[in-house]
Amino acid sequence: MSLSIDSGLCIGSGQCALTAPAVFETDDDGFGAVRPGKEDGAGDPMVKEAVRACPVRAISFEEG
Repeated sequence: MSLSIDSGLCIGSGQCALTAPAVFETDDDGFGAVRPGKEDGAGDPMVKEAVRACPVRAISFEEG
């Protein structure tokens, strides 16, 4: 799995960090970010829910 957040789309709702805090965080400007070293999803079962919860679909992921 490979995760990324499109900073041009992110509006800083924080749903990713609330849903999967072990994988996502909020940066200094209040926007979502993938935690360093967690770009593979870290085996967190809530990653897919975090992707679904993003109101602007700024999170992309590829399974494989």
